[in-house]
Amino acid sequence: MDYFRIGLFLRPHGVKGEVKVLPLTDDVKRFNKLRDAFIEMREGEYCPVNVSNARSAGENAAIVKLEGIDCMDDAEKLRDKYLCVDRPHAVKLAEGSYFVKDLIGCTVVSTDGALLGIMDDIYETNANDVYVVKGKQRISVPALKRLMLEVDIENKRIVFDADVLSEVGLFED
Repeated sequence: MDYFRIGLFLRPHGVKGEVKVLPLTDDVKRFNKLRDAFIEMREGEYCPVNVSNARSAGENAAIVKLEGIDCMDDAEKLRDKYLCVDRPHAVKLAEGSYFVKDLIGCTVVSTDGALLGIMDDIYETNANDVYVVKGKQRISVPALKRLMLEVDIENKRIVFDADVLSEVGLFED
């Protein structure tokens, strides 16, 4: 099963088992419709939970109430654990948008035939995300539509425009 981290449990909210969550998703309103979820207990170990109530609390927080978590002490046990969804319950993305999880590990090539390496990391910034490709040299590039000509998630392959790459890429030895 494939899981996506959508939030980090921060601390209890009130005394009835609600928990404040730091969203790890672009749209905090996605919590309003959340019903089926998982708690990542440890890396690779997930426990299914039912969400009885969830709501956005501003741009940078959500308040979540899980079935069976009925007091502040129970809510405290969730601190620093991740709230996840499985792929069938993940949000539907717009055309040309991808989950970070699906991009990491893709082979990256350029239109001039060069093998650039593997998509190793993605950093979020205020302007554009930054893609980090590791190969013979480390390359950092802004996530620009004009740079990424082809994204084939199924075959784990991304094609960068060589001309745009030479313009915007930061090449490290």
